[in-house]
Amino acid sequence: MELLAPAGSMAAFKAALIGGADAIYIGGKSFGARRQAANFTDQELNTAVRAAHKRGVKVYVTVNTLIKEEEVPSVFSYLGYLESIAVDAVILQDRGLLQLIQDTFSLSVHASTQMNIHSPEGVVWAEKNGIRRVILARELRLKELKKIREDTSLELEVFIHGALCYSFSGQCLFSSAVGGRSGNRGLCAQPCRKRYTLGRDKGYLLSTADLFGIEAIPDLLRLGVNGLKIEGRMRSPLYVYLTSKIYSNAIRRAEDDRSPLITPREKELLEVVFNRGFSRGYLADDDVMHRAYAGSRGRLLGTIDFDGKTMAIKADSLRSNDGITLYRQDEKVGGFGIQKVEWEQGFKILRPPFKIPKGEYQVYKTKDRDFDSIQKRITGMTLPPASGKTKVRRFSFPSIRRDGARGDLSFYVSSLKSLEAVIPYADRVYFDWNSRFPDAYAMCEQAGIECVLILPRFSFDMSPTDVESLMVCSVDQFEAYSSRKLYGHYAMNFFNSLTIPSLFQYTLSVELSKDDIEEIARHYAGRIEVMVFGRIELMVSRDPLLGEGILIDRKRKRFPVYRDRFGFVHILNSSDLFLLDYLDDLEKMGINSFGIDLRRRDPALSELVAKAFYQRDLRQKTVIKKRCNSITARHYLRGVI
Repeated sequence: MELLAPAGSMAAFKAALIGGADAIYIGGKSFGARRQAANFTDQELNTAVRAAHKRGVKVYVTVNTLIKEEEVPSVFSYLGYLESIAVDAVILQDRGLLQLIQDTFSLSVHASTQMNIHSPEGVVWAEKNGIRRVILARELRLKELKKIREDTSLELEVFIHGALCYSFSGQCLFSSAVGGRSGNRGLCAQPCRKRYTLGRDKGYLLSTADLFGIEAIPDLLRLGVNGLKIEGRMRSPLYVYLTSKIYSNAIRRAEDDRSPLITPREKELLEVVFNRGFSRGYLADDDVMHRAYAGSRGRLLGTIDFDGKTMAIKADSLRSNDGITLYRQDEKVGGFGIQKVEWEQGFKILRPPFKIPKGEYQVYKTKDRDFDSIQKRITGMTLPPASGKTKVRRFSFPSIRRDGARGDLSFYVSSLKSLEAVIPYADRVYFDWNSRFPDAYAMCEQAGIECVLILPRFSFDMSPTDVESLMVCSVDQFEAYSSRKLYGHYAMNFFNSLTIPSLFQYTLSVELSKDDIEEIARHYAGRIEVMVFGRIELMVSRDPLLGEGILIDRKRKRFPVYRDRFGFVHILNSSDLFLLDYLDDLEKMGINSFGIDLRRRDPALSELVAKAFYQRDLRQKTVIKKRCNSITARHYLRGVI
């Protein structure tokens, strides 16, 4: 079993080598999902690959952002460079790069967890498309992993330690909606780590604990999982060294059937170096949430009453040259290094070097006495210079001509009353998978319009259906229903004209701007839909605890929350997308269909919106805005960076 360590800098890369990782995943200056890490220049990538290979360690390079049409030539050249320096694999999110690599390069491909493959069908699709390894969705449980392993011999990789996303992997639009920084493009602003109110609940309602999956290693070993992955390209070299060392030890102990897998001292070091609270994660059906606070605080030592002079704490592991940090409720007060430990009646007596008020404080250990020596080892390591010739390849798109015909109006609907309100204006209806679908299908058939069943956002077990026209949300669903007439939901992250698989119609990503859409339309021959109205789904999660209602942030923005019949929680945007002003422009680009999402909206609003879009009546914009409270055209006008 291979252990993969993260490296967001050359220092972290050295830490992973010293720590004993079998493989290291790193990113260049572009196209990586951790754009805010230091990352690696082309020369540093070359150096890293040579140094790792001399030690028998593999290097996987992340090319795991969604790629805009205009970026394809650049990423093509970059892939050529990675091939020339002999990286062991590239990690991809964007499906549009798969065929490009197969036709031109000899690179091995690993499917990023951002590709959101989460079922046996998805892994079958990956194998058919030349992917060597699938990094599975982090939301999977052991029984689901077991089913996938039984149905494929493809290499499988699973996250074992580090940060968890609240949203399903590759499906979060929250950051781009509230700040224009796309998580799918490597610039997540982490809105899940902010404070919210929902009904009577207040706090860090979307903040997850860090995954601590050591207990699952024997089960994953028995299942035949090929790789265990540590999250953390934004983490310190100390974190990378310790997680690499400790998890490498745990894997060897599991392979030799030795216990315990981790010593108390090793766990202490992991808790100190970085944690937001630990959870065994979905692998163990554990609660993954940690709503008390959102940042790393280190290892909790206890709560003390400070008398204004000294602190008395029972903490057997505290030694000279350790460091602690004090918190008062949610406020960080400060921290200090321990120069000398004094004992008094079984307590350790600490003297803060700065003045703080009397009162109750929580004490966390945030530095360990061994950190300095580890840091010296990392800093002292030297790497040999890179060598070898590299090459660059060029790419150009063929252009096509699209007809600028009037676009269809396709309505997303979840109730029969709203369906009745929009039928006179609809060319097509996408209906939620609920108990009323058979009646909805009959109503559409009688009216002579197509009725498309919207599949659930995630299908861990594919539900059988004999409906011919389906809206799919993942490649897993495409593979399960490939013989049907398929429409692609915007969750499939269509970002460029190379996107596969081929469907009857795709809905473009809602993160694309007018210019992005126009560029795609110049090169893509298939049918395209653009969302033009409705509350976009910002997050879909497996969190079983978040209630339904209105999630309110510190700016008083209001995000509707609901649960679907499959138990998933959906968080919607606070504003309705509204592009009625731009339908003519989109039609000139050759857009075939306009998506109007009216699910969970009352029939009166549904009819008002449907009629306004049907008649292109901009006079209704003010009325609709008042009814919806807020409307936006943000991404269409500005896109994401």
